[in-house]
Amino acid sequence: MGATTAKLPLPFPASCAPPLCHARAELEIVGQPRQSVHMTDAASARTLLTAWKAATADLKAARIDSPSIDARLLLEVAADCSRTDILTDPYRVVTDAQRAVLDGYIARRLKREPVSKILGQKGFWKIMLNVTPDVLSPRADTEALLDVIMLAYAPHEAFTMIDLGTGSGAILLATLAERPAAKGVGTDISTEALAVARENAANLDLAGRCDFIRTEWATGFAEHSFDLVVSNPPYIPSGDIAGLDPEVREHDPHLALDGGEDGLVAYRELAPEIMRILKPGGTFAVEIGWDQGPQVKALFEDAGFENVIVVKDLSDRDRVVTNGPNPRTNPIPKM
Repeated sequence: MGATTAKLPLPFPASCAPPLCHARAELEIVGQPRQSVHMTDAASARTLLTAWKAATADLKAARIDSPSIDARLLLEVAADCSRTDILTDPYRVVTDAQRAVLDGYIARRLKREPVSKILGQKGFWKIMLNVTPDVLSPRADTEALLDVIMLAYAPHEAFTMIDLGTGSGAILLATLAERPAAKGVGTDISTEALAVARENAANLDLAGRCDFIRTEWATGFAEHSFDLVVSNPPYIPSGDIAGLDPEVREHDPHLALDGGEDGLVAYRELAPEIMRILKPGGTFAVEIGWDQGPQVKALFEDAGFENVIVVKDLSDRDRVVTNGPNPRTNPIPKM
């Protein structure tokens, strides 16, 4: 499983957040709950600013997370504008055709389709990736793996890596984009996911330094083949999937989510395989669920790894198990 940088921009400060539309404010004053969201607000918008404010209000009324950011990202594509345009040219007219596209985007978001799947792309680390229903939308949590990798390998160091269960290619391609002397392989059992990964590699001009192969984990690779092995495997317990947010449950492939009864099935398979294909002295790093650190650490120690640690993400939750350096206690070198 499994961002100018390709990371999504931060939200505007609270003091700059757009006010709710007048119609919604009136509904709140009289104490009447908003039973349904209509597109009349967005449809009547005629400028970048009013279109953004109306779309934000509709998403906020439907309790969509990060309504201001989502509305802005959708508006940027629908109206062919940038965040800077919205700030510096807020009264630019939004055409009827652009408003129609925005209305369609907002309608889909109100049905809990994630922005990444609506637009077909998602920022990750410092790259932009195409995403489809066949791949997991890359998440900021996974960037904790990149923090480990950047600390483990110097900017111009040559090394070989493999990304097991590569999906969109996010981890592999983000690493290659930062480490120009590195080469790598991504594996997946999904033909459709591999097609997305190859397209992303081509778009980023990285196809010459990587390959994508359909196989289960590391099946078919020789012993001691790679300096670095990474993976973001499925780790959600099967019984928890029904309770996930609709954006994940209904729009990410369950193959990339379902980690079996206890969420640890993939790690039991991966630990001995990673030990087999990793070169002596090499580094591995796998993403984990926030409550799986001790269990996954023990699985890799049982497979023969030494100096295994659990690395926290920026939200101070366990996120990576590795035998590499800990970016939370060591500074990441400047690029």
